[in-house]
Amino acid sequence: MANVIRHTGSLTTAELAALALSLAHLGAGPQSVTARRGLRHAFEHLDLDDDVIATTLSTLTTPMPPDVARRARAVAGAITTRQVVRIQYLDAGSALSVRDVEPVTCLVHRDYWYLVGWCRLRRGIRAFRFDRIVSVEPTDIPSRPHLPERYLPFQRRKVA
Repeated sequence: MANVIRHTGSLTTAELAALALSLAHLGAGPQSVTARRGLRHAFEHLDLDDDVIATTLSTLTTPMPPDVARRARAVAGAITTRQVVRIQYLDAGSALSVRDVEPVTCLVHRDYWYLVGWCRLRRGIRAFRFDRIVSVEPTDIPSRPHLPERYLPFQRRKVA
C-alpha cells in the first residue's frame, strides 16, 4: 500500500525552480520518471491553456541532454556552496565570452533552461541559456548571497 502525503499549501516560485533543476539533471532513470511525475502534480493548479505555462511545464519535466545536465550539476553545486563559476558562453550571434558569474538560481521559460546570476563582467544580473553555456568551471571565489525571489523574471507578481 502506498503512503500518500497531502500538502495543502503551494510551493513558492523559488522552491519550484530548485526542485525542477534538481530533477532536470537526474537523467532518465526510474527515480527521475517518478520525480518528474510528482513535479507535474505540483503544477496541476495552473491554467495549462496558457501556452507559456504548458511549454514551460514540458521543458521542466523533460530530462536535460547529458552534457547540459553535467553543466547544470556544476551550477547547482555552486549555488549551494555560494561560489562563483566561470562559464564560457556563446551568445545568440555565436560570439564566445568568458564570464565569472555569481549564480543565483536556475529557471525555465518556454523551451529553455537559464542560469540567472550576477555577471561580474557586465556588473549586473544576467540570464544565460544552458544550451549556450559551453563550459562551467567552479572557482574558490565566494559569491555574495542573493535572494532568488528577486531574480525570477517570469513569475507572476502579486498586485498590492
